[in-house]
Amino acid sequence: MVSAVSTSDLNLDLDLCAQEPIRIPGSIQPHGSLVVVDPGSRRIVQASANATALLGKRRGSAVLGLSLAELVGESARRQIDSWLANPDSSYLRTLDINGQRLQVLGHQTAQGIILEFEQPPETEGETLEAYYPRVGRFMEDLPAHEDLAALCAAAAREFRQISGFNRILIYRFDEQWNGEVLAEDGDGVLPSYAGLRFPASDIPPQARELYRLNRLRVIPDANYTPVPIEPPLDEGGTPLDLSFAALRSVSPVHLQYMRNMGTLASMSISVLVDGRLWGLVSAHNALPRRVNAQARTACDLMGQVLSQHIGARQRGAYAARRIDLKQVESELLTKIAASDSFQSGLGNHADTWLKIANASGAAVLHDGSLFTAGVTPPQDRLRALTEKLHRQGADSFVTDSLGQQWPEFADIVDAASGVLAISISQLHSSYILWFRPEVERTVLWAGDPREAKQVENERLTPRNSFASWKELVKGRALPWSQAEIDGAVDFRSAIVNFVLRRAEERAELTSQLQRSNRELESFSYSVSHDLRAPFRHIVGYTQLLRDREQSLSAQSQHYLDSINEAAASAGQLVDDLLSFSQLGRTALSMAPVDMQKVVQEIIRSVEPDTRSRQIEWRVQPLPPTNGDAALLRQALYNLVDNALKYSRDRSPAIIEIGGEQLASECVYTVRDNGVGFDMAYAHKLFGVFQRLHRMEDFAGTGIGLALTHRIIERHGGWIEAHGAVDRGAEFRFGIPRKGASVDG
Repeated sequence: MVSAVSTSDLNLDLDLCAQEPIRIPGSIQPHGSLVVVDPGSRRIVQASANATALLGKRRGSAVLGLSLAELVGESARRQIDSWLANPDSSYLRTLDINGQRLQVLGHQTAQGIILEFEQPPETEGETLEAYYPRVGRFMEDLPAHEDLAALCAAAAREFRQISGFNRILIYRFDEQWNGEVLAEDGDGVLPSYAGLRFPASDIPPQARELYRLNRLRVIPDANYTPVPIEPPLDEGGTPLDLSFAALRSVSPVHLQYMRNMGTLASMSISVLVDGRLWGLVSAHNALPRRVNAQARTACDLMGQVLSQHIGARQRGAYAARRIDLKQVESELLTKIAASDSFQSGLGNHADTWLKIANASGAAVLHDGSLFTAGVTPPQDRLRALTEKLHRQGADSFVTDSLGQQWPEFADIVDAASGVLAISISQLHSSYILWFRPEVERTVLWAGDPREAKQVENERLTPRNSFASWKELVKGRALPWSQAEIDGAVDFRSAIVNFVLRRAEERAELTSQLQRSNRELESFSYSVSHDLRAPFRHIVGYTQLLRDREQSLSAQSQHYLDSINEAAASAGQLVDDLLSFSQLGRTALSMAPVDMQKVVQEIIRSVEPDTRSRQIEWRVQPLPPTNGDAALLRQALYNLVDNALKYSRDRSPAIIEIGGEQLASECVYTVRDNGVGFDMAYAHKLFGVFQRLHRMEDFAGTGIGLALTHRIIERHGGWIEAHGAVDRGAEFRFGIPRKGASVDG
């Protein structure tokens, strides 16, 4: 593993790279000359120091101030003016100037018209027309190459045939801007770099941007002496921008880099895909070599054709992959639609879920629940990761080196070095994540990347060695493709739509249920209220009949007692139903409640009915809470009454009442040693008219626990029951400390 470069050295490197004036070097290479023409007056305002000699003028430095016609002659001036009138402001022509034939390149800038002059090719075989058949065959043959490697290999051969350089390299940039050699063609004079990588620092950011803007650069001789521009500044005091000039002088650091590499001549052609610098065609020669403008134009044309083919193949591969992933997505969404929730749908169809991003593990965190599939980090680390994503407001997050990007998660790179995460909520920490494990691999570099740039006396010096150097790369997963990233984002939209649709369905069902509940409550209240009087009348008249008719037989007295008991029981049931229905119709009166005092009142109230029993009360200190005092007393009374009823056959009956104060709630417990119940039927306990014991054994209406459940629920709390047959029962309920209610 390569050791890290110190931050201070790296910052110095970057600062010095950024200070390199590669666009405004103030000079050109000596194999041509350059002049700047004022667009209005058509006079020469700047020129290279060698312009006089190359253009055949014999009046010293008097090139400055000459008109364009005086410099190149009237005939050449007319041709140049006609070219400048064309919307395409760049051109290449061969003209007769002052008795000699020169190639002229021109382009317009904000500082003036820049004209460059070079000697023409020595033979007719080097004209652009001579290159056309070879370029045509190259364009026709490219589609026949099946893969990228074969395509680049064929291109490298053609570039070397046209340029005549000793070695051609075609390499692409990765996400960190390191260059990977995909193809090489050479004559054996220079060493092979096939399959090697070049560190991103070999081509600093500003140089890469210039490669993107200007597709071609030529350096005929790395030992050249720069020719200065005179004057060095324009009339506005600004150096001449030579970004698009073929003769632009290059950085001394790069020239030394070439010499260290053993190449004295080079040519670079940019490969652009969708406007982005995808890679370079790099030509090297052991000896100085000048490439004429026609050969450069042919190579530039071939570079554009190569760029288009690479771009087309990448777009085709992307489209094919997106179609495959879309089919997987459609299959998974169909399965999710049949599930209770999208989380369970994902968890129940793990293989399809993983295929969405070609991952080895996946997780979804939503509404506090966590579902996983495949190989994933532990749940606590997953929750920590999603919390960090949420804190940073990450709508999506993609990395193939989580441990390097966020060192606090270096412990999970074995399962999650690669992470693709998408948010499914703007408010909560809800994410769908895919994971890829760390994949150790060996990378071959052209020289030690740690020595790519060195600093001596605050000046950059390039590395001296390009020998093959191995690096064991750790902490990285296979990178996510753009198709996989876009597929995950599309999947997020489908999941969000699914969640919203289910939320609308739940809202509609809730609304219908609320209406039904209100109607039932109204009906229950009405019926309960209307039945109270008749049952009381029955009880009253049976008592009057018994008092008036003293001669009734024992059998008749028994009938009257039965009628009285049935009417009284029915009346009690009606009273309980009325209380239950009224509970949903009245608002809570929230205030502090002393639960210790409430329990003492309840114990005193039941004493008259329990004097004949042996009861052991075990009451612990109870924390106060906030709620409706009358309703909470009713709820606790029902639980105590329930405990007394089902422990009546115990001697002693042990009733335990306790409580504890937690961070967000107060929890209370009522426990007895009575007959208990079977936990298999625990879900019935809090339903209206639900009984786990025969009425003949234990009297009651079957509404008390339902009423208690509703009271606790309206306080925003919870209640649960635990028990075992003949081993007693325990009821626990919690009330939020802030007393938040959920009326309605």
